[in-house]
Amino acid sequence: MAKTTEEHWFVKFASETASKSGRPWTFGIAAGFVAGWLVTGPIFAFSDTWQLVMNTISSIVTFLMVFLIQNTQNRDSAALQLKLDELIRATEAKNKLIGIERLSEPELESVREKVEKKETSDRL
Repeated sequence: MAKTTEEHWFVKFASETASKSGRPWTFGIAAGFVAGWLVTGPIFAFSDTWQLVMNTISSIVTFLMVFLIQNTQNRDSAALQLKLDELIRATEAKNKLIGIERLSEPELESVREKVEKKETSDRL
């Protein structure tokens, strides 16, 4: 299914934001903002409003960043799974393992037990 212009825009925005938010200079900006907020504490007599400003800003930023980072993580994870599936296809590995990320937790546990049992028997 083709992506719409809005989806392309969001994907690019999410990737850039997630990438740049992990940089040292971004941390420096955030630390500078916190330092500035602390310095203004005495000016505003450490009032409830002064505290509420920081709480509100940090909550909003955190809330929005969760969605941006999750979008990037979902795409990275899907790309990694596709690469692993292609490696499995290209080698002599078990083709039955292709796409196991879609299995339920009990099904994954069953596969894990079978793989571990085979590893143990191969060592003996």
